[in-house]
Amino acid sequence: MAAVNAKEMILTEARRIAQAHGYNGMNFRELADRVGIKPASIYHHFASKAELGAAVAKRYWEDAAANLDVIRREEQEDPKAALRRYPEVFRRSLESENRLCLGSFMSAEHDDLPEAVMQEVQTFTDVNVAWLSQVLIAANIVDGQEASETRARAIFAAIAGAQLMARSRSDITVFDGLVETYRSTGLLPQ
Repeated sequence: MAAVNAKEMILTEARRIAQAHGYNGMNFRELADRVGIKPASIYHHFASKAELGAAVAKRYWEDAAANLDVIRREEQEDPKAALRRYPEVFRRSLESENRLCLGSFMSAEHDDLPEAVMQEVQTFTDVNVAWLSQVLIAANIVDGQEASETRARAIFAAIAGAQLMARSRSDITVFDGLVETYRSTGLLPQ
């Protein structure tokens, strides 16, 4: 197994574990079993669990930013359509074995996270809020940076909360119903 492939496989499986069990649920023995390597081999790529956790969280926010950029490009003529599509980024986690957003899961573990991991988790939130803020302004839904950031934080929290409620019930229709409520009450555009 090439070193790059092993590292990518470790990151992929660590992400799956973290989305199902959080940072504290990432166990090198289980991770090694899933990847098909010895637990000590993980240390060849990541010196510690904290380093692995930070790498997983960083990759997660980078992937989220790329997904949001795709939505923005595809909907560049209609920023409201981009806002309507925003929940799909979170819905995908639920579609994948009822997993939770990594940023949400790790945020709940705040007290137990190493600083490097927490910084990457906070970057995930910052990326989402910045994207939402920019799109809210482009859609002429709010005026000014402060108002857009306030609304963006509310949307982010609402979507993350809807995902959490749906996951706790293993029922994606809960997520869909809450998103529709956000639209009907004006938090998200129709």
